[in-house]
Amino acid sequence: MELQNHSCHILISLLVAHGIKNIVLSPGSRNAPIIVAAARNPQLTKTVIVDERCAAFVALGMCKAANGKLPVALVCTSGTALLNYAPAIAEAYYHNLPLIVISADRPIEWIDQDDSQTMHQNEILTKFVKKSFNIPTICETRNQQWFVNRVVNDAILTSKKDKNGPIHINIQIDEPMHQYINNNCLSQRIISMPQISQMIGEEPFNGLVNDISTKKILIISGFQNCEDKFWGEDLNHKLNTILKQCPNIAMFSESLANIHCDSIIYNIDRVLSQIAIEEKIKLKPDIIITFGGAIVSRFIKQYLRKITDCQHWHIGVTDTTIDCFQKLTTRINIHPNDFFTQLYNSILNKSFKYNSYQAQWKEYADIAEYNHNKYLENCEWSDLKAFSIILPQLKGNLHLSNGTPIRYHQLFNHNKNIHHVYCNRGVSGIDGCTSTAIGYAMLSSKETILISGDLSAQYDIGALAIPNIPNTFKMIVINNGGGGIFKFIKSTSVLDEVDDYFVTKSNLPLSDLAKGFGFNFYSANNEESLSRVLPSFLEKATKPSILEITTQYDISANILTNYFKLNNKL
Repeated sequence: MELQNHSCHILISLLVAHGIKNIVLSPGSRNAPIIVAAARNPQLTKTVIVDERCAAFVALGMCKAANGKLPVALVCTSGTALLNYAPAIAEAYYHNLPLIVISADRPIEWIDQDDSQTMHQNEILTKFVKKSFNIPTICETRNQQWFVNRVVNDAILTSKKDKNGPIHINIQIDEPMHQYINNNCLSQRIISMPQISQMIGEEPFNGLVNDISTKKILIISGFQNCEDKFWGEDLNHKLNTILKQCPNIAMFSESLANIHCDSIIYNIDRVLSQIAIEEKIKLKPDIIITFGGAIVSRFIKQYLRKITDCQHWHIGVTDTTIDCFQKLTTRINIHPNDFFTQLYNSILNKSFKYNSYQAQWKEYADIAEYNHNKYLENCEWSDLKAFSIILPQLKGNLHLSNGTPIRYHQLFNHNKNIHHVYCNRGVSGIDGCTSTAIGYAMLSSKETILISGDLSAQYDIGALAIPNIPNTFKMIVINNGGGGIFKFIKSTSVLDEVDDYFVTKSNLPLSDLAKGFGFNFYSANNEESLSRVLPSFLEKATKPSILEITTQYDISANILTNYFKLNNKL
């Protein structure tokens, strides 16, 4: 019997019907029917990557390039292949990115029966996906076809409902597998789910506005997917107007929030490190308002956890209570753009107490910038010095690996030639940073630059073997000979074992790897050589490029430690 509507074809047809354009495939035997169904659908753009861990991070990068608007699908075979997806899926979950994870599985009766590539796959990602779905392959009856259609529709809608996030579809495929491969699939019924804008009721919102106008307010924005349906220029405009109208409101924004307003303070750690404890107490807000994802700055976390007698409002659609500063008093469970739209429409012609609060923070920000510039003038060759040369010359989209690169970047002023800044801060792992940036570059029309530490680069070295890496991808590796961050953070820097067990010196022959994988290669080991090769590295090329910048981790760690000890004394 020719099964025209088996699950694999229903699934692929519905992905296309829901507007999904990109699918990342990892070759395998059990998932062959899914791969063939995707391969024979001309409306899907297919990317084939053998390494499942790289494949999942590439899909994550593609999802970022689509601004979280469209899900990206990825397909693996049965067994441990699915477990290799886990780091990227966890990142997508905490970054609110709609990945559609599709795994081929063996029939349930063969689980725990010593059959090869067979293990418990259904719901194995439960803690890192919004929902798991398990479907059979064979659809011999109308009811079976209806069931698979309904479940797949539900899965895709779940990835985009309320807040975006990954979902997992597990398909149990029996042998012989060739019976599921054909070119026919009847048209599928599509279930839609319009997004509804939310507003706070007039009476409770007036109470919030009264509090905002009569108290000292500190707004903090964490990471966010750029220019999604609740973000972008419209929110920038509203926040800019609010800050101009409300002198009692100060705002901190990390670079990963990609919000750009004249009155925002971007260099949180740089500013807070310059303020004496007694002055910080005077500057404490009455209300903290947060939105977006996790905060990188450790200084702001330490500061806000210690202060007393303040409220914390968190704005955003969340499944749980987020109380990072241990001060939460109010959950405002609507999208930030909806909240700030209401606030924007409510503040005109109001009077405000504490008219100097924003200006006080700005004064300290100016002092910190002066000290920053003076320190860099006399700074010897180090990671910090390298960043001071690199960052002003970049353009396009910037990706940063976890560890020190994201922290260094946030010490510097925003470069207006950088379109967006990204980092995998959902769970902040060093794995997959290169693959994520490459996946982003595959869908972006702009140049994509990754700044990575040497350990992050080594951890994801397989990404360099990904086929068809675009020539718009450029990778800068800060090679300080090991995990420099461990010489800086308090928990490890004082340990006698830090050099032998934490700052693990890497064996990273980048020049050979670049040659083997077809990259242009550049290197620099001092200020003069970096200034000389950087323009050539950044110009348009016919191949992707790698720039290795060699520094010494002990010198870099000391320079960064002393940077945070300036304390207004320069």
